[in-house]
Amino acid sequence: MRFRSKLCAIIPAFLSAACSVSPPKNIKVVNDFDSQRYLGTWYEIARFDHRFERGLKVVNRGFNTQKQQWQESTGKAYFTGSPQVAALKVSFFGPFYGGYNVIELDADYRYALVCGPNRGYLWILSRTPTLDAATRDRLVQTAKNNGFDTDKLIWVKQTQHQ
Repeated sequence: MRFRSKLCAIIPAFLSAACSVSPPKNIKVVNDFDSQRYLGTWYEIARFDHRFERGLKVVNRGFNTQKQQWQESTGKAYFTGSPQVAALKVSFFGPFYGGYNVIELDADYRYALVCGPNRGYLWILSRTPTLDAATRDRLVQTAKNNGFDTDKLIWVKQTQHQ
């Protein structure tokens, strides 16, 4: 699967040769996944902090606040198994891949909870710039129940840069 979308969660920095693409131990990924419905614009609602994301509000087409300019990155994603299972490997830099695992997904593809190859990578995504409190709290609880340290979540303030 190739994509050129505004997926804010696919972040290049965890893509290193030593990085696994498998989901973390005891994490179940979404089954009955439809990649065509998943593609498109996603907003990053919350994430764990990583130096590679600092300054970017969205990824693929993200505003770098330090440089005060838009930046884009195009990546490739491939299923690690069946295309109906939301476990992918993604790359923005040549032969280096990282895990991209959808572990919670709204039936209407309005919001998602995504993790990397270990419990140090987590994103809450939405098709809209904000999520209602009940949905947000439920996703945080799901992450916590799966062993993620949700106290480390950074809540992203969406801005209107052009």
